[in-house]
Amino acid sequence: MPSKQLETLDYLVFLVYFIIVAGYGYWIYKKKQTEKISTTDFFLAEGSLTWWAIGASLIASNISAEQFIGMSGNGFSMGLAIATYEWMAAATLIVVAVFFMPIYLKNRIFTMPQFLTQRYNNTVSMIMAIFWLFLYVLVNLTSILFLGALAVSTISGLNFTGCMIGLAVFAVIITIGGMKVIGFTDVIQVFFLILGGLATTYLAINLVSSENGTQGLLNGFDLMLSKSADHFQMIFPKGHPHYASLPGLTILIGGMWIVNLNYWGCNQYITQRALGADLKTAREGILFAAFLKLLMPVIVVLPGIAAYTLYQQGLFQQDMLTNGELNQDRAYPVLLNLLPTGLKGLSFAALTAAVVASLAGKANSISTIFTLDIYKKYIAPNASETQLVTVGRVAIWVAMILAILISPFMGIDKKGGFQFIQEMTGLVSPGVFAAFIMGFFWKKTNSAGALFAIVGGFVLSLFFKNVLPEMVNLEFLAPSGFAVLNETSHLYEIPFLDTMGFVFLICVVVMVILGIAQPSSKGLAIDPSMFRVKPTFAMGAGLVLLAVAILYAVFW
Repeated sequence: MPSKQLETLDYLVFLVYFIIVAGYGYWIYKKKQTEKISTTDFFLAEGSLTWWAIGASLIASNISAEQFIGMSGNGFSMGLAIATYEWMAAATLIVVAVFFMPIYLKNRIFTMPQFLTQRYNNTVSMIMAIFWLFLYVLVNLTSILFLGALAVSTISGLNFTGCMIGLAVFAVIITIGGMKVIGFTDVIQVFFLILGGLATTYLAINLVSSENGTQGLLNGFDLMLSKSADHFQMIFPKGHPHYASLPGLTILIGGMWIVNLNYWGCNQYITQRALGADLKTAREGILFAAFLKLLMPVIVVLPGIAAYTLYQQGLFQQDMLTNGELNQDRAYPVLLNLLPTGLKGLSFAALTAAVVASLAGKANSISTIFTLDIYKKYIAPNASETQLVTVGRVAIWVAMILAILISPFMGIDKKGGFQFIQEMTGLVSPGVFAAFIMGFFWKKTNSAGALFAIVGGFVLSLFFKNVLPEMVNLEFLAPSGFAVLNETSHLYEIPFLDTMGFVFLICVVVMVILGIAQPSSKGLAIDPSMFRVKPTFAMGAGLVLLAVAILYAVFW
């Protein structure tokens, strides 16, 4: 059995990765110090990113510890079904590229609060900017730092807090160079992420075959299909132990669309990658990201299922425990400890790349929103470009420090990292998405409606989650699948993806009523010709959608 600690060759592989990424980030940073850097260059890298850099940066910012650790953990506990977040995202990215990006670029929108100001008013924008800052710091940064440090400390044996600080500092080295540095270092990050991730998957599946007296990738996968057949089901039926997390067809026709459309289309640190490009380049970059999305479950879900298969056969029973209890989020770090010397260093670099790239992207977006939508607008309207960039860099440091201090107290390890992020984000997503989608496509939508969606949607989400099950016995909804029994509280609750759908519909209805009562005159500039796509894009998009359909048909 391979060593459970990193050895000299592993550290050398990791050092090569670190020098390439950190060295490039620092070089660009020093280069920029001799130039007069503008806010559009620092926050957006306007006109600098190619389609492949945009696509790689989208994936690097998205794939992080929440996927490598959290989603692999869900692969261990519930199986391939968790891949719906990745494969539905591939389909969603096509929608964003065709319909969302033309609207943003036509109306010169560079930040999401800017959209809310332009379409609604400063009050709606300010409230949403604060919501986003809290969400990015309290949920995204904290969970990525916590899960990343958990993995790094498990593999390396280093102190947990030290690992968290090291990851944060590494991310800041990249982030202080601005969006251009992030965009191009993300290409390097994605290379390590995919190469190391595929190596881990390959060796994990091979380990399944060798532990069963055979050899080869196909034999290992066949063994996983037979020994863990319950883990290769994409659509859960009512009564399934994990139905509350992924409630049946909701993942195809319900709340999963809200999760993905909000994340990929109305999210600062995602859309920011494409907003500095022209429409053709932005669409090509997003299409490239969609193809990469199809690959992600191979890297982040299959290892979790392989770990489950091996666990069922008696391997690493003690390694999966935290304080005497089974911890699904240990599945990926435990697998990495089983890799041969050298490849362990490569996979360690891939995991670190995912964590650092995502931290850098989120920190840059926190910096963008705070600097452009709060500091410049309300605190120092006359601040110079240099001052704004300096404030942006300070905001990055402050956000990282807060995340380090807060993350141990967020209960991230109680539910599983990936589900923690989804449920916390899901409190805000339905209302935010309603405000955006109605603002895009219905000119009568007014500021009162948007304010209700953003604030009222959040309150409604809390009501559905914490108050309604106490007030009403929801057992009558169980036969339809819209309520499941919580084994801890013994109360019937509406699955959070269904809750998102209900909250979204309520917000839309209220927005329509308010819009009819007092129509807005602040509609965006929209021309049907904006939504036409090039033949090559149409072909690529068709291939992505066909691949998603085939995957669901095979693993239904």
